[in-house]
Amino acid sequence: MKSDKKSKLIILTAGGTGGHVYPADALAQELSERGYRLMLVTDKRGQNNYRGKLGEIENRAVLSGALVGKSKWFKIKSLVKLAIGTLQSMWIIARSRPCCVVGFGGYASFPCSVAAILLGKDLIIHEQNSVMSRTNRFLAKYATVAATSFPRTKYAPAGRCSVQTGMPVRNSISRLFEQEYTPSSETNPFNLLILGGSQGAKIFGNVIPQAIKQLPPELQKRLNITQQCRRDDVESLQKEYENSLCRTTISHFFDNMPELYANCHLIISRAGASSVSEIAAAGIPSILVPLPTAADDHQTFNAAEFKNKEGGLVIAQKDFTEQRLSEILTFLIKNPSKLSEMSINTKKFAITDADKRLASLIEKQLKRG
Repeated sequence: MKSDKKSKLIILTAGGTGGHVYPADALAQELSERGYRLMLVTDKRGQNNYRGKLGEIENRAVLSGALVGKSKWFKIKSLVKLAIGTLQSMWIIARSRPCCVVGFGGYASFPCSVAAILLGKDLIIHEQNSVMSRTNRFLAKYATVAATSFPRTKYAPAGRCSVQTGMPVRNSISRLFEQEYTPSSETNPFNLLILGGSQGAKIFGNVIPQAIKQLPPELQKRLNITQQCRRDDVESLQKEYENSLCRTTISHFFDNMPELYANCHLIISRAGASSVSEIAAAGIPSILVPLPTAADDHQTFNAAEFKNKEGGLVIAQKDFTEQRLSEILTFLIKNPSKLSEMSINTKKFAITDADKRLASLIEKQLKRG
């Protein structure tokens, strides 16, 4: 059986941001373990962002372009790039003869996904967010099946063409699901992890240090803060914390996320699909601040699903003030039993075998074909 699978190639195609990278990488690992050959098709930007299993497999770069929120001439240029990228993808598919194409959204996935449709190849798409992206909305009309992360995904096709598999999460993080949350006692350090993302780091850098300074001194002294921010903001953010009593570790990138998740007591984060899925898998209490400018406001919908399980607190960005955050942090740090309750509820959102579910869905479609 395994030798038969070795003759089957599956093409994965995805954009280069973390929300597309991590689920694609988790699926690549699972499919590889099942004996499939894999190829990644993305754009030049995407090639630079892929690590893990995706960084090991054969990859191809094609032209692509975004069509949203730009000038008329930019859109025309993007359309030309997409057309060329589709032709490039058709050539790649014709030469490599994959059994199917799996798309994870993002404009870099569009050319290869369209090429699969034009050449009559099975196309399986995966939507990470609770609101289907415009790219996936178009592709879903022609895809063999659309897999979703959330039980209720806005704009997902109805009927058997839409299947909830959950959001594939890296194995190193999904394994944390079995770890029991241990709250910090009154005399021990309290580990706060802050994940702003490239689009969320600025307001987090403005609000959070000032909120920390408003905490009672005895609480400040307990805090170990690990904060991710933009590369250009590392030095200025360090200065923001200078007059506080907490200990800080600030960087634009952390390569030890499983360790950080395992040791933290509370997370402040945006509400991207990868973020909320990893938080749920690790069972960490959270304060979510949806990015209001996210496409179709999908982060607000993501956070709402999370909030429904009572696993995290959600603060709209307009309400994310120093005073409000300081009050919430004071309450949570002083009430470890509340954090334990939030951890239990957070795990109710998790689907830790989403990579296996998605891989099995793909195999099911291949058998039908």
